[in-house]
Amino acid sequence: MQATIEVNGLRKRFGRTMALDGMSFTVSPGQVTGFVGPNGAGKSTTMRVILGLDAADEGHALVGGRPYTSLRTPLSHVGALLDAGALQPGRTARNHLLWLAHSQGLHGRRVDEVLELVGMSSAARRRAGGFSLGMRQRIGIAAALLGDPPVLMLDEPVNGLDPEGIVWMRGLLRSLADEGRAVLVSSHLMSELEDTADHLVVVGRGRVIADTGVAELITTASRGRVTLRTAAGPAAMSVLGPAGATVAVTDRDTLVVSGLPPERVVAVLNANAVPFSEVAAHRVTLEQAYMDLTGDAVEYRGTAR
Repeated sequence: MQATIEVNGLRKRFGRTMALDGMSFTVSPGQVTGFVGPNGAGKSTTMRVILGLDAADEGHALVGGRPYTSLRTPLSHVGALLDAGALQPGRTARNHLLWLAHSQGLHGRRVDEVLELVGMSSAARRRAGGFSLGMRQRIGIAAALLGDPPVLMLDEPVNGLDPEGIVWMRGLLRSLADEGRAVLVSSHLMSELEDTADHLVVVGRGRVIADTGVAELITTASRGRVTLRTAAGPAAMSVLGPAGATVAVTDRDTLVVSGLPPERVVAVLNANAVPFSEVAAHRVTLEQAYMDLTGDAVEYRGTAR
């Protein structure tokens, strides 16, 4: 089976709300694809349509070239974590996974393997009702990995994990992609995706806003700006402006310069005897690039007191 997810022209309406408005993208093998967007952008609905939990009004979603509902043993094709709370509280972790394994024709040995992989072997015989959010999250990840699938879909996988767990999750996602699997990760934590994802699908109001590599997105958003560190901020601004630059102050000793390359900034400062400690190409964070992209697509926006 091909390790791909294909989403093509999905439209879905809930009453008067258009949840998906032509959603289209592909998740390729061998990379972690971040799936991001504001609340209400259509991420959860898209993932539910891919897994056959909701039916699209138009378009189609395929896993390895086939609809999810046509898969005889779906856990062997795609593993998914959408809701870490979807555990029967009176059932032990091992019995929960054992029930899933038997439904797919998988052996109990695989249950013990994934429990060890997610660090939950010591809690295997504890009832899920007493689990913390992080523990439930680990069991959900174990369930997603149960069938050793070529495709993974994870919604907020680091939610509830402690710092050690977050570091472990980064390594797990990276290793799954390095094995040639297609990994789709929905998250609001841009800092985590910046360290983990290769590709990004940014959505808003039910459609794709950007479908690009993480590095390419950051480079584009940085727009050739220059970071200047100087204790003589007013003097630097007074000479760079007439030279054709636009200068913004980011803190007491840091300016961001647009309109001039780094070597030209250095030349202007030296020619006017303006001291500085650093001139470097400015690099925005993934969060800043994301905010620039989605500013017009935010549906729910709070206000300051």
